[in-house]
Amino acid sequence: MRRLLQLQSRPAWLVTLALAGLLFVVIPVLNLLVPETSALHIPNYLVQLLGKFLCFAILALALDLVWGYTGILSLGHAVFFALGGYAMGMYLMRTMAGEGVYRSNLPDFMVFLDWKELPWFWLGFDRFWFALLVILIVPALFAFVFGFFAFRSRIKGVYFSIITQALTYAAMLLFFRNNTGFGGNNGLTDFKRLLGFSLAEPATKTGLFVCSGLVLLLFYLLCRAITVSKLGRVLTAVRDAESRVMFLGYDPLRYKLFVWTLSAFMCAVAGALYVPQVGIINPSEMAPANSVEIAIWVALGGRGTLVGPLLGAFAVNGAKSIFTAVAPDLWLFVLSGIFIVVTLFLPRGLFGLLASLRRVRAPKSSDTGEVRA
Repeated sequence: MRRLLQLQSRPAWLVTLALAGLLFVVIPVLNLLVPETSALHIPNYLVQLLGKFLCFAILALALDLVWGYTGILSLGHAVFFALGGYAMGMYLMRTMAGEGVYRSNLPDFMVFLDWKELPWFWLGFDRFWFALLVILIVPALFAFVFGFFAFRSRIKGVYFSIITQALTYAAMLLFFRNNTGFGGNNGLTDFKRLLGFSLAEPATKTGLFVCSGLVLLLFYLLCRAITVSKLGRVLTAVRDAESRVMFLGYDPLRYKLFVWTLSAFMCAVAGALYVPQVGIINPSEMAPANSVEIAIWVALGGRGTLVGPLLGAFAVNGAKSIFTAVAPDLWLFVLSGIFIVVTLFLPRGLFGLLASLRRVRAPKSSDTGEVRA
């Protein structure tokens, strides 16, 4: 308990507890218990939207761990997010066997494509525990294998970023093909229930929202524990001077591989929480532009801060929701402008700007002293 309290300052803990109360108590109560006619009622669509933002915040946190603290800029994190999402989508499709348009035990898209039986990699997804194991293991294992060969070959910097972007583009093209067995361009959709609970029910949506907030909180505390420990100091040293770390007797490969795999694991969990809330998963989630957008969230919030990327994810996606509703043609220009402004004028992001404002407003010791003649 004492070590847990040492992860943050007392004011930071107060803010964390206040936000936890907002996520786990206030919003669910205002959504489920307050009548819709009341001005305090939070509508279901807003709870669903905030649930998506929480999943995106987990993505930003995962990228900040590898980019902000270890110096590994990945432009392929959307792959791990989509893999977790597809695993959850496959489970949701199997639970509604016989309830589709064609009343077949096969998913509708397989019937439409004249498939006669389930592919081998779909077997077992009618059980939640199996789908959960796939979500927790397969994306992390994929990241481990990829990271092992990439880091052992000393690939880093812009070259690593380009390779990860090529990886996500190749995965997107693969999943777009109908013969891969993942729904092709349309992906997986029309889900009905999760663990017996109807996804159309407001209580289920609110429950998924609370689960997303709880997972985000746990991942945040885990990342905080890592970054303030000796492991975190080694990761920062790898980011700043990897050659010196090697001369001191540390093996950067092990540290980079650990944080890379953990980051992919977090992305997969975020994808699994995202799919039942939005009701669809398709290859467009792997688009390279999505991975670039995650990097913009982190840069805007302030990389290497953990809290900053969370702010960036909510800020960018909130602005995206507004602009795509009011002026959708302008959104990409706004997003590009945000990236340019942050790069040129806010190298430490919004979190760094807030910290600078606090220092400016804080009274200096010399200001409180008497003026001598």
